[in-house]
Amino acid sequence: MSARKNPKRLAFALLASALVAFIVFSSIPLRLDMAGFLPQGHNAATRFLLREVRGGVAASLITVGIEGAPETELARISHQMQDSLSQDSQFLLVLNGSFSLDDNPAMRDLLFDHRYQLAPDASVRDFSPGALAKGFEHVWDGLQSSAEPLVAAFALRDPTGAFFNVMRHLQPAVHATLKQGVWFASDRNRALMLLRTRAAGMDLAAQRLTQNAIQAAFAKAQPGQARLLVSGPAVFAVQSAHSMRHDIEMMSAFSTVLVVAVLYWRFRSLWVLAAIGVPFLLSLSVAMVVVRLCFGYVHGIAFGFGMTMLGVSLDYPVLLIGHRDAGEGPQATLRRIGPSLRLAVTTAVLGLTGMVLCGLPGLVQLGVFSAVGLLSAACVTLGVMPSLIVAADLAPSVSGPSAPLARAEQWRRWRWLCVLPVMGAIAVLVWRPLVAEKDLTALSPIPASARSLDMALRHELGAPDSSHVIIVHAQSAQAVLQREEALHGLFTSLAQKGALVGVEDAAHILPSVALQQTRTQALPEGTILAARVVQQQAGLPFKKEAFDQFVADVAKARAMPALTPPDLAGTPLEMALAPLLFQRPDGWWGMVLPEAVTDFGAIQVALAGQPDVMALDLNHEVNALTAHHTALTLKWMAVGIGLAFVVLVVGLRDIQRLARVLCAVCAAMVVLLALLALRGVPVSLIHLVSIQFVLGIGLDYALFFARPQLDSAERARTMRTLLTCNVMTVLAFGLLGLCHTALLREIGITVACGAFLFMLFSFMLAGQYSPSAATDGA
Repeated sequence: MSARKNPKRLAFALLASALVAFIVFSSIPLRLDMAGFLPQGHNAATRFLLREVRGGVAASLITVGIEGAPETELARISHQMQDSLSQDSQFLLVLNGSFSLDDNPAMRDLLFDHRYQLAPDASVRDFSPGALAKGFEHVWDGLQSSAEPLVAAFALRDPTGAFFNVMRHLQPAVHATLKQGVWFASDRNRALMLLRTRAAGMDLAAQRLTQNAIQAAFAKAQPGQARLLVSGPAVFAVQSAHSMRHDIEMMSAFSTVLVVAVLYWRFRSLWVLAAIGVPFLLSLSVAMVVVRLCFGYVHGIAFGFGMTMLGVSLDYPVLLIGHRDAGEGPQATLRRIGPSLRLAVTTAVLGLTGMVLCGLPGLVQLGVFSAVGLLSAACVTLGVMPSLIVAADLAPSVSGPSAPLARAEQWRRWRWLCVLPVMGAIAVLVWRPLVAEKDLTALSPIPASARSLDMALRHELGAPDSSHVIIVHAQSAQAVLQREEALHGLFTSLAQKGALVGVEDAAHILPSVALQQTRTQALPEGTILAARVVQQQAGLPFKKEAFDQFVADVAKARAMPALTPPDLAGTPLEMALAPLLFQRPDGWWGMVLPEAVTDFGAIQVALAGQPDVMALDLNHEVNALTAHHTALTLKWMAVGIGLAFVVLVVGLRDIQRLARVLCAVCAAMVVLLALLALRGVPVSLIHLVSIQFVLGIGLDYALFFARPQLDSAERARTMRTLLTCNVMTVLAFGLLGLCHTALLREIGITVACGAFLFMLFSFMLAGQYSPSAATDGA
């Protein structure tokens, strides 16, 4: 390294860049919830589905399991947790099977007073003489049994059993069994609870507090050897945010350490590190600002990916410094490498077209972040770096010809052997073809084990797990309820044909106001009912006034206003109704959940033409969504690759160089695809955009190896510099392979493997073979 002339300018530039980065990073918070990574949907069905995934009532449900102790101990812990959490305002409802109307007299009175409006069985509103006589006989039999206190409390006021009909109808459809007053899984020794939080499922700060409260309530119950299992969308959101933050911190720390170590080993100068830090900090800052302006937020995954770009965006200043001789003017260096550098930047950005235009907000943000970062780094390298490099007289500490590198170049005489791994890769692809990933959960940061536990707990609690749902849309809650009631006959017909088995909807829990009024208007007038009671009571051993309250209740019911959703606020029925009937900015929505579906096609045909009714096969819609974005990605990948080819043709203007570059690129791509096939991982959108991205990076290597290099010193500079760039890229993206977030992990593995292969094949196939290289470097 020659004597430094004026490093103060470089020091000032680094401090200024660091200040800009500090201001940007401190003023732009990172978003860590996966809702910000999901698409909007490409049709009405997927838009509805994804909106409910983000903010629907189901997102605020938490399922809890307690296991690892005797049944009596688990029941005790469940009771104590229910007592603790019920007093916590963070929870709207806490259910563990121990609910009793005796513990909730307001709920009992509400249902009892409105029993004639809510009871689904018309026979309980049949007050004909024969029906009354039969009812009175049942009441008398009950008074002679061990249930006499209960009969005396309710049956004399409700001889036709309307209240018990309501209670049976509203009984939760859980698969769990009731033991010692709490829910237990039917097939294992596990106590169960179902919670609904006041906070929205994607409110990470609030959900973190609620989950801490659950842990505290469990600890307060002195669980001993018992284990707590907590699951649900809100739990996943908090866990994935924690994993992402861990990944980001790991990437920030380890990427910086590894890249700094590689650069110091290569240049042996802290001033070179300072110079290279300027374009990196500025490019990262500009990318943060642009993404914030375009999307309104910066996702943590995009930032983590941007930190990984440390291994790529630094290629440009490394190429500039690595190719400069001590004392050489910047323009002389740029004349040698400028055309190849500009081509490399252009093709690298075009390699992001599939990511930028795939339509998935998360991947689009990654693409924009990367493209802006690369362009910014290149602009700073070409516009600002030359003066800083000259001022500090920065150049590699080791320069000139190298005998080992020259001998390595002799391997190119065997370049025809590269056909062997390529043919082997083709054989692998024929033997084990790539399989397309059709499941959008490939983008999910949630481990498969966690999803499996969630499905198990939901099944044990009876939460709907069907992949089919019928959606009803209207402008008011009553309109939705009436629409569902109008469909009940159709559902009955479909059930008789074997297309489905039963349905659960809001109208079964809370009939529409119109239906409630129809039911009460059918009740007899007080004088008529009183006369019938006297007539049918004759000859039975009841006191004369025994059924006076019954007559009064019926008269009261005829004038009673209908129940509406607000009347259920704060009751267990509100929790049961909320996932089935809810308001959104575009109106009210009702969910009809079939218990089982055997012929979804018949359901679709039956509902065809029904206004504001959609029958959704959730698996089909998710697959269609994935296929839609995959098609978009492939389309824009093809456009990007085509444009890159045009850029290469125009930029190189040399058929032989173009052929060498394309041979290196094609060989690396075929082997990379074979490696994916051998891994047995279905090719998802993540792999597609990663493949195109690494294609853009790999062209850098091929272009620099393919450019004219007149002497052994220049060839050695190229090899040293590209090796440095490749090591940085492989290490930085290799770190992503250690991430907990599946999306980052797959990008890291794919890009790291691809970068190594592109370096290898570019060296062998794109570089010119020089028989005199060994002699020159001796």
